[in-house]
Amino acid sequence: MTESAIPLHLETPRTRHKRVPDDYQPPYPSFVARYRPGVSRVVMAYFGVQYRGTAPVVATEVLADIARHFAAEGGPSHWDRAHYVDQAGYETIVSVGYWDDIARFDAWFEPAREAWTGRQREGIGTFIEVLRPIVARHETLFSSPDRTEGVASIAGGMSGEVQEHAYWGGMRDRIPLSQTDAMAPGGAPELIRDGARLRVTAHDNLCLIRSGQDWSDTEASERKLYLDDVEPVLREGMDFLRDDGLAIGCYANRYMQVLQADGRVSEKSYGQSWWKSLAALERWAESHPTHVRIFGAAMKYLSTLGPSAKLRLYHEVTVAAADEQFFEYLNCHPRTGMLAAVEVVSA
Repeated sequence: MTESAIPLHLETPRTRHKRVPDDYQPPYPSFVARYRPGVSRVVMAYFGVQYRGTAPVVATEVLADIARHFAAEGGPSHWDRAHYVDQAGYETIVSVGYWDDIARFDAWFEPAREAWTGRQREGIGTFIEVLRPIVARHETLFSSPDRTEGVASIAGGMSGEVQEHAYWGGMRDRIPLSQTDAMAPGGAPELIRDGARLRVTAHDNLCLIRSGQDWSDTEASERKLYLDDVEPVLREGMDFLRDDGLAIGCYANRYMQVLQADGRVSEKSYGQSWWKSLAALERWAESHPTHVRIFGAAMKYLSTLGPSAKLRLYHEVTVAAADEQFFEYLNCHPRTGMLAAVEVVSA
């Protein structure tokens, strides 16, 4: 028997219908994070550093500095770090912190912000991207319930098997606000100059997805199947969104390799992208050739292996209100993150 992905205390009479009937039974199990009932809002804060070529000493220093801030009083309950090369060829390392206490985050944030984007450093750019959504604007999905990633790492636990997955529209149906709201985008991104800092005010119902893969438990044959048959197709789709996503409503996409505590690359990755709307993300997922190929490769892989598959998959999706967003960039190139959504012109 499945349960709803929407927690009981956030269920409300629907004015917008689910994409499946009430007796729908998904073909395989999936699970969602369950926050403690008192948690009304979560925070996901991305602290990024970019540079060309080999990491300058100052990049190593700022990464150690943000790790110290994360470990300090009021820091995140969970954080992780990942690396990618962006469309302009910049090495980028992003440290992501997660909180379930807004007051704690607010008290912590300003000194950390000042340390990260408050002063110029030669040879690097730094940026901060923060969402602080109410939990009704957010959903997660996991292929197994026994290992959390991302924002689910600060949840109180995991659900049983949920109903709303394995069909187009399941992502929307898992977001509690979708019961009554179309979550359509409103307004346009604008650039604000604050000295050398560039801030972007985005728009209502901006969408963020972090979608991850963990093949650390796979044995030789399954690992080869994933790395040879699935990962290249996934990378092709991620590169399309990175380089050409603006035309279909994807402001920015990062295909990240998760780093271990010692800085080495792990056997985990995730795509993280900013979208004009949930609808734009849905259209890419349902019909764009790059995602159709990803979906086809994944289905072939999973049908070949069946229940014995050790690959773990997850995602988190947020549709954020305008006042739940913060984007700030210092010395970053014009296509960095949400800067790509606005025309950056010389002062």
